[in-house]
Amino acid sequence: MLCEVFLVDGTPHITNQRALLRPIAEKYAAQESWYGMEQEYTFFKDGRPLGFPERGFPAPQGFYYCGVGADEVFGREIVERHMDACLDAGLKLSGINAEVMPGQWEFQIGPAGPLEVGDHMWIARWLLYRIAEEFDVSATLDPKPVEGDWNGAGAHTNFSTKAMREGYDAIITACEALAEKAQEHVTGYGADIERRLTGMHETAPWSEFSYGVSDRGASVRIPWQVEVDKKGYIEDRRPNANIDPYVVARLITGTCCEALEKAGQV
Repeated sequence: MLCEVFLVDGTPHITNQRALLRPIAEKYAAQESWYGMEQEYTFFKDGRPLGFPERGFPAPQGFYYCGVGADEVFGREIVERHMDACLDAGLKLSGINAEVMPGQWEFQIGPAGPLEVGDHMWIARWLLYRIAEEFDVSATLDPKPVEGDWNGAGAHTNFSTKAMREGYDAIITACEALAEKAQEHVTGYGADIERRLTGMHETAPWSEFSYGVSDRGASVRIPWQVEVDKKGYIEDRRPNANIDPYVVARLITGTCCEALEKAGQV
C-alpha cells in the first residue's frame, strides 16, 4: 500500500512531496506529460559492491554494461525476481539492464504521468530492497557508490508533452526553460549531486547547463531520432539515483509546461 502522510490538522506532512506535485500535475494536465525514469542502483554485500573482490578492484568498467556471463554480471537472480514482482504488482516497469560497474543495475518506470511515475517508482524501490534482503544483499541509491574511475548512479528522466511529441519547436522551448532554472532543478535532483555530476563519466558538471543532440555529456540530451523526426522527448540526465521522483516531476512539469503555455505550444 502506498499512501500520503498528513498531520492531524489535515495539512500535508513536510515529507509529503506528492502533495506538492498534485496541484502542478492538475494545472497542466491538458498538456499530457509523460515520464520515463531510469532508476540505477548498486547491490552491496559484505561492505563492497556485489562482484567486487575482497581486496583491490575488478577489471575496469565498461564491459559489464548489459553483460552476460558469471564473470561480468552479479545479482541477476535478484533483478529478475524484482522484475517479476513489479509486473505482478501492476507497475509500469518497462525494462531492466546491467550497468557499467559490477553489481550496478537499472530498471525503468514509464511511460507514466507525473504522479503515477512517482507512485510506481516508490513501490518498485520497496520491492527491490525487500527482495534483495532475502539474498542477504542490500541495494543502495548512493549517487557515487565507489569513488574513482567508476560511473555514479543516476535516475535519468525522460519527459515529453503532447506538443513535444508532435513538434520540434516545443522540444527546444523545454530545453531553454530548463536552462533558465538550472540551479533550482539541480538543488532538487538528489543529495550529494556534486559527487556524481563532475563533468566525467557521462555527466555534465553540476554547476553548468547544456543540452545537445545525442550528447551523453550534456545536462539534457535530445535523442538523435528526435532531431531526425522533429518530435519526441528529452532526457534530463542530471537527477541522482536518490531523487524523490515527486520532486523531479514537480520541477520538470512546472518549468517546461509553464514555458510551453507561455509560448502557445500546447
